[in-house]
Amino acid sequence: MKFILYRWKVFCQEDLIESLEKFGHTVDSYYSLKPEKTMQELEAEDIDKGMENFESQQRQKIEELERAFCNYDAVISFNYFQEVSQACENCNTKYIVWTIDSPMLSMYHQSVFNQCNYLFLFDKFCYLQFKAMGVQNVYYLPLAVNVERVERTVNHMTKQDFDQFSQDISFVGGIYDKNFYDGIVDKLPEYLRGYFDACFQAQLDTFGENIFDRMMTPDILSQLEEIITFKQEEGSLLDIKLSFISTFLGYKMAQIERIESLLRLAKVGRVNWYCDKMYDELPNIYYKGTASYFEEMPKVFAASKINMNFTIKNIRTGLPLRVWDVLGAGGFLLTNFQPELLMYFENEKDLVYYDSLDDMQKKAQYYLTHEEERMEIARNGHEKVKKLHSYDKRVQQILDIVWG
Repeated sequence: MKFILYRWKVFCQEDLIESLEKFGHTVDSYYSLKPEKTMQELEAEDIDKGMENFESQQRQKIEELERAFCNYDAVISFNYFQEVSQACENCNTKYIVWTIDSPMLSMYHQSVFNQCNYLFLFDKFCYLQFKAMGVQNVYYLPLAVNVERVERTVNHMTKQDFDQFSQDISFVGGIYDKNFYDGIVDKLPEYLRGYFDACFQAQLDTFGENIFDRMMTPDILSQLEEIITFKQEEGSLLDIKLSFISTFLGYKMAQIERIESLLRLAKVGRVNWYCDKMYDELPNIYYKGTASYFEEMPKVFAASKINMNFTIKNIRTGLPLRVWDVLGAGGFLLTNFQPELLMYFENEKDLVYYDSLDDMQKKAQYYLTHEEERMEIARNGHEKVKKLHSYDKRVQQILDIVWG
């Protein structure tokens, strides 16, 4: 079959292509060459013509996609794009989506009901939500790792590589120091600032549950509507509650949690942090710059005694890509508790999870000094993902579902 991959800035696309080609399929790529202006940018240019120009721009985009997709058996993408779905619906081409972010806010749109869609969601909470909404072709599918590719990198590590990347504790990822909540906090009345501060503190030591759902009462939402701009575009199913929890509270909570976690970990061992931007307020954390996904990240995971995963609270039950990448490289993983961990791994056999920040700190200290246990857990986790959670197995599931 002929696939065309709708490309954007995500690394795991190459692993998906490799797997599809193993099955004998051809995969071409579609690149959107010219970035389109947002509705807000168009309104800023001409508030009267903003909507008209935006709709015209969207129509042109969909027509362009139709011409690109019409001769393929299926379009495939990581995450969901409304205009791709509509183009596929118009030209009777299947659209296969595999999410790597959650919640996928672009899916809260009428186009999600298009018959062309085959939606594979890695967060089971969101899968059940869309299933309950009546979306037909929606399925649960966890993420994966290309162990063979990662092993090729790890097995060719030199002594210089180990000297460069070995450390007590490593974390690869951002801390969301730029987030929407910080942009509005000064506009919030004192009562709301105190209320959200209390929410953040309560969520900080609550794992496996997002408490913001029940904290966003109708009264709180009513006050927020007077402070922030929330525009519901035509066809949108998104409401202010989900939007605010995800884009404002979720990323701010991730910043608070990751900073506090790294500072606590620095009390039990040396911590290396790999990110594209340094944050000035992290004493005793050793900033190492960016680790490239294909060449350096597997070496970090393989050489570090402990690799950390902090799952953003927006991901309700699922396992982020970092979990699979660490285990695929043979690294020891210490992660916050997520409900879906229980579906695939045994705690303290394949990986180690914690259910509070105190628990995290104690377990980090313990495994830094118990090398044999740590290395055995890392080996077990590696063998499990290699055997059960490869891209080949996930792609086979997708093909079986879409084409029977």
